[in-house]
Amino acid sequence: MFDDSLETLRKRRSAKWRTYPADVLPLAVAEMDCSLAPPITAALREAVDAADTGYSAAQPDLGAAIAGFAARRWGWELDPAAITAVADVGVGVVELLRMLTRPADAVVISPPVYPPFFQWPVEAGAQLREVPLTADFRLDLPALEAAFAAHPAVYVLCNPHNPVGRVHTHDELAALVRLARLYGVTIVSDEIHAPLVLPGAEFTPLLSIPGAAQVAVSVVSASKAFNLAGLKCAAIVTGDPAMAALVERFPHDVRWRTGHFGVLATVAAFTEGDAWLDELLTELDARRAELGEHLRTRLPKVGWLPPEATYLAWLDCRALGEDDEPRELFLSQGRVGLEPGTRFGARGASYVRLNFGTSADILDEATARMARVTAG
Repeated sequence: MFDDSLETLRKRRSAKWRTYPADVLPLAVAEMDCSLAPPITAALREAVDAADTGYSAAQPDLGAAIAGFAARRWGWELDPAAITAVADVGVGVVELLRMLTRPADAVVISPPVYPPFFQWPVEAGAQLREVPLTADFRLDLPALEAAFAAHPAVYVLCNPHNPVGRVHTHDELAALVRLARLYGVTIVSDEIHAPLVLPGAEFTPLLSIPGAAQVAVSVVSASKAFNLAGLKCAAIVTGDPAMAALVERFPHDVRWRTGHFGVLATVAAFTEGDAWLDELLTELDARRAELGEHLRTRLPKVGWLPPEATYLAWLDCRALGEDDEPRELFLSQGRVGLEPGTRFGARGASYVRLNFGTSADILDEATARMARVTAG
């Protein structure tokens, strides 16, 4: 499933393989080194052979595919007609924020969090407010209540949470929904990593929480789990007429920005990709264990909480330097490219994010390089 040939991987022309010089092992960008799921390959090949390269027509196929996947994987029953295609999760969130906020309104986020979270409210013309996660990377519900009491317009949730890999529990999400209803705050839930919950944890779709549909909307995609980010397809899911009305107010041209190949690949992934995804999760679980062992034996100065979801490890490198110094050390001396923690907010200082969605051999080589520059 994962290609361990650097010669082959370096023929890829995506951002992961073009960001660094050829002597750097790139483990920063959230792309996996895996092959495509066979149903996706078949769907794309069929489209190319038929010169089927026009504009996307997402419905009804996309709605049916997402609804079927949600029912099988999470027991979440949703209306296929309540699904609206958008180009990617970021586009969906920004368009929702434009509908939900005015210039003086606040949008709350919980760092450390995926870097675009800091820019989406600004892009939509709103004000940013930060309520960090707790020290053990859980939602800080008392602090969120204090923030919600000031009546922000929106809270943007990361569920599961990137970069820390936390899978929010049913009880945590129920408490969050209660606060949102109490203080009149709308929740926009980024659930792009939902299919990547690893063994030992269980994903709860926010909209499956009783009462959530009246105050929340979710944005989902196959792009992370099936390695499809470049094909441009995500979907907004609503469960209440008032929330659906927000989506109906989107600019008309939003629908034309979704990639046709993205829709075809997403439908194939969510309809026929379960077996491939199960194999992927088994591989990622093994890789998570291997990384833990490498950290224990080779990098004892580096701490972590093993992620419950995603293929991203949030590494505590405070013993190695301040701010971005650990990332620069690993890059300049170890020739391993990692994402600097400061990109995820001030709480990320002296952390790095490592992508373990790769082969065992590449992960072994990367951690060996990192160990050599931290020895002594």
